[in-house]
Amino acid sequence: MKTELEYISLPPQECLSHVIESIWMVRNHSEESVEAIILPDGKIDLFLFLDQEANFEIFISGICNEPILKQPFPKSVMFAVSFYPTAAEYIFKRSFTDSLNKKIILPPGFMEFCREDMQDFDIFYKKVDRTIQSLLTEPIDNRKILLFDLVNRSKGEIKVETIASETGWNSRGINRYFRKWLGITLKSYIDIIKFCNSLKQLKNGNFYPELNYADQSHFIRAVKKFSGSKPNVLRKNDNDRFIQLTTLSDE
Repeated sequence: MKTELEYISLPPQECLSHVIESIWMVRNHSEESVEAIILPDGKIDLFLFLDQEANFEIFISGICNEPILKQPFPKSVMFAVSFYPTAAEYIFKRSFTDSLNKKIILPPGFMEFCREDMQDFDIFYKKVDRTIQSLLTEPIDNRKILLFDLVNRSKGEIKVETIASETGWNSRGINRYFRKWLGITLKSYIDIIKFCNSLKQLKNGNFYPELNYADQSHFIRAVKKFSGSKPNVLRKNDNDRFIQLTTLSDE
């Protein structure tokens, strides 16, 4: 049985590409109540949620380093903005150390978002663009832009020492930054990104590491750590339980 998920994901405008990874929507057309699992992806996510009873909620989640169980909500829709970690400092201007693996319920009207924004995804996308541009009031430190660019372009196949050398930012200072704003170390963040970049091969049934894990046993341990499941369970993805695998492109 499938949960009949409709998924749309769009990149942000170029001027926001250092703080936003994507603006997206998931609509569940099914009447079935099936629990879902959100896997770690190294993002801070802002959600607008509307269920079939028209109950509306805005919430935000910080970085996750373990799988998060999402309660079943049939006939529901979720609009979301996935932010890069730089958004903690430059957009939200608050630390997310208290929301590691947690969600924080926000009041209606947060960032001027409301129930009516969920009537049209295109309108929501444009509102996100306007709102976040207005909040990005200072230039982002070039070292931080380069750091996250290095991690993402390498798919997590990069060492802390290399990042420190390339950015001119010593590893102690980098880890102070990560602990202050996100509640994790740079090494933990790199491991999350590497796991996230392994999802496509898992979806395709390839359980031997394509990225630089020491060996297959190391890879399987990492998969179990971040997903809570063995690789073959992710591959089956029964009832579309693992949201990122369900929405992952087959291309």
